[in-house]
Amino acid sequence: MRMIKDKEILVGADFAGFPLKEAVTEHLKKKGWNVTDIGVRSADEKEPEMFHRIGLKVGAKIAEKEFERALVFCGTGMGIHIAASKCPGVFSGVVESVPAALRAITGNNVNVLAMGAFYVAPQMGKDIADAYLNHYLGDGYEWWPNFYEFHKLACDELNAFEYEKYKANNFELEHLGDYPLELADNPNI
Repeated sequence: MRMIKDKEILVGADFAGFPLKEAVTEHLKKKGWNVTDIGVRSADEKEPEMFHRIGLKVGAKIAEKEFERALVFCGTGMGIHIAASKCPGVFSGVVESVPAALRAITGNNVNVLAMGAFYVAPQMGKDIADAYLNHYLGDGYEWWPNFYEFHKLACDELNAFEYEKYKANNFELEHLGDYPLELADNPNI
């Protein structure tokens, strides 16, 4: 598997997300990242792939454990995110800010992060990518009791989720455990 610790990232964009993807990948390459691009690679492609097809390709590479994480781009971030989410084991999220990107990875363990070029300026896209790629599930919240355990449990239950089993259990989720968590302010700020 190509890992974040080795500065390996998968990217994909449709024609609408292409300009933002280009700005972000240029930034990452300058920082030493090896970027694998499986989406639109030129502003003048004659028949560029549609957003959902690229989202599925990216999601499949995550599902098959070829890559640990990916960045995807379309006009809004929504369509490509929905498509990637169709693949098993994909935790995808759409973000438009650095705090949302941080929470997507530190709280939700998102492995496909989507951005919309209609809403995210190039510099913001670079900052979002940096925040996302420099963090992991649970880090940054060490002061918050049970933060990691609480969110890891949620990820584990979602990974184990089977709709038919859930339906047969009268739409009740089989719990793998429990960790208490209450909202808390960071005492260091």
